[in-house]
Amino acid sequence: MLLFFDLGAGEIFVIVLILIVVFGPKQIPEIARNLGKTINEMKRASSDFKNEINKEVQRIEREERYQEFLKLKSEPELPENTPPEENHNAQITKETVSKKQTENQ
Repeated sequence: MLLFFDLGAGEIFVIVLILIVVFGPKQIPEIARNLGKTINEMKRASSDFKNEINKEVQRIEREERYQEFLKLKSEPELPENTPPEENHNAQITKETVSKKQTENQ
């Protein structure tokens, strides 16, 4: 990975050289270790944040499904042999229409 934050190999080499001159070769491993720990803590924190968001989304979806279930459960169920006049959910068929017409005559 030679491109890091849009830096080429030459720029990274110059930065490493400046770090060696400024901090010295003895402090660079300690600085790198601390930098690594900081990056890992940031990754862990963002992972925890993402997990919390996902848990909340799943909880909301579960709650919505439960509310839909309660709504469907609370609707009155009609027996299968209920006449179409009493069953508002029944489809109107040709037979039903012809029966109504004969009753009205």
